[in-house]
Amino acid sequence: MEYPFVFFPVGLNLRGRRCVVVGPPDDREALEKAAALSDVGADVVRVTDPLALRDEDVADAFFVISTPQDEALSARLRALADEHRFLFCAIDQPKWGFVAMQSIVRAGPVRIAISTGGISPRAGAKLKAALQQTLDATFVRFMDCLNAQRERNRTRLAESQERRAAMMSAAEGFEVEVSVRYPDWFEAELAAQRPRVR
Repeated sequence: MEYPFVFFPVGLNLRGRRCVVVGPPDDREALEKAAALSDVGADVVRVTDPLALRDEDVADAFFVISTPQDEALSARLRALADEHRFLFCAIDQPKWGFVAMQSIVRAGPVRIAISTGGISPRAGAKLKAALQQTLDATFVRFMDCLNAQRERNRTRLAESQERRAAMMSAAEGFEVEVSVRYPDWFEAELAAQRPRVR
């Protein structure tokens, strides 16, 4: 089956990089994106009046996110992205951007990105909620303890292979279980496709 937009998932190190968020001052999406970028150490610039956007506002950016559902603005920003070589995301307008924002589960240093390719934001939200609930304070404490061991191993173990083996041993016994329930209509569809044994 072909899907209209399938993006390659990737993590960006944005620490100290100039990132521009275009969207009105009270726009929830723009506020969330600006906060998420600040959270990872990006140098965030807000353009709160999209109509007053100047080319120079984005010319030296590393990453630009635009939240207004404005085709003309998105087309203009895409042309600027092509010219100035910055990464560009047009929220809910995948044909203009070449970066898709994903739903992010946060647990200490761990980040898990979820995307349904725009097919079902509700299914994505369910995945995020389940993972967020599972990766609780105990999981964060576990990651903190692993990080402390990692730092100790850097000083006490000279060989990188020894350090790697020690960290693999420290995570021994850590398991994750996942289960999924489907709606009745889908279960009925699956049942209708199963071959009947006579």
